[in-house]
Amino acid sequence: MLCALCAVLSPVFGGGSSAAVHAPARLVRVSSEVIRLAHEAGRLGLRYERGIRAAKDEKARAVRLAQQLRGQRFVAAVLHQDAGAVARAQYRTGGFTAVGSPAVADEPLDLLTLQSTDTDRRERLARLLLEADSKSRTLAADELSSSASVQALDADASRLRTEKTALEQRLTTSRAELNALAEASIRSGRCTPVDLGNLQNELPAGQTGQDAANRGPEVSRAGWTRPLLTYELTAGFGGTGAHWAGGHTGQDFAVPTGTPVRSVGAGTVVSIGCGGPFGISVVVRHAGGWYSQYAHLSVPLVAPGRPVRAGEWIGLSGTTGNSTGPHLHFEVRRTAEFGTAVDPVEWLRTRGVQL
Repeated sequence: MLCALCAVLSPVFGGGSSAAVHAPARLVRVSSEVIRLAHEAGRLGLRYERGIRAAKDEKARAVRLAQQLRGQRFVAAVLHQDAGAVARAQYRTGGFTAVGSPAVADEPLDLLTLQSTDTDRRERLARLLLEADSKSRTLAADELSSSASVQALDADASRLRTEKTALEQRLTTSRAELNALAEASIRSGRCTPVDLGNLQNELPAGQTGQDAANRGPEVSRAGWTRPLLTYELTAGFGGTGAHWAGGHTGQDFAVPTGTPVRSVGAGTVVSIGCGGPFGISVVVRHAGGWYSQYAHLSVPLVAPGRPVRAGEWIGLSGTTGNSTGPHLHFEVRRTAEFGTAVDPVEWLRTRGVQL
């Protein structure tokens, strides 16, 4: 995503007070709803993907079982044909099916040997027939069970797909409402911090996709972390083009509206921007005289003067200000003011954080 940033300071909410003004109830409700719906969409999407994989694996198993059953039935048919041939030979030879004939056996011992060999052959054939029939019955039962499993998995995947589509539609509507409320906040000049209570700690750990946005971030030994967990890096530091005056001053992260944005390190919130090219933004002062800025937010979650820890939610992503779509513009600067930015990717890398 592209953001047009120029050397104009955004309007600042508050001065030094850490007391947050109460945000409108609708803004609190929609902000919470977007986070919860995104979390649930991630969980449901994960279940759907697992269900699709399970159905695919079970279908492949059913195909293998059907092939094995056809082969086993062919073997059983051949053995039954052999048994029929043996029975017919016994009838013709008076009970002998072995090579040789009792008519040419001159000695009683030779006759007994022929009879013993014939009995062994019949017993082996009988065992093979029983084993073949047993394997055929087992494979037929497995194939029937696998086919039933495929139908159940397909039905479950269809149900999850329907739920997933409905949930994604609700999420899209909520995100659009949050974007509209963000623009209304800027027009009114009151980008009020939203208190989401203990929502960050209430949501269980995620696994993949959007759900991972609710998982506690890894913090480097130096005490720094990523501003987002689930993202796609887009425009980098120093890029040139019509959208930036004098070059791109930060790193862009493509994320949907309402994704929790985290402070990259411990520090104190010094200002909240409300309008201008950055849209709604938060600036945090860190030890060593460094500042980090998080721009194009939909809502701030912290008030000026508030201490924050590494990984703590400080806002929700959006597309306010000079933005062409939902994303986070992240900057690291030597001062709180625009114009002293350094490459944030390299800055985080030297502090043990890889983007």
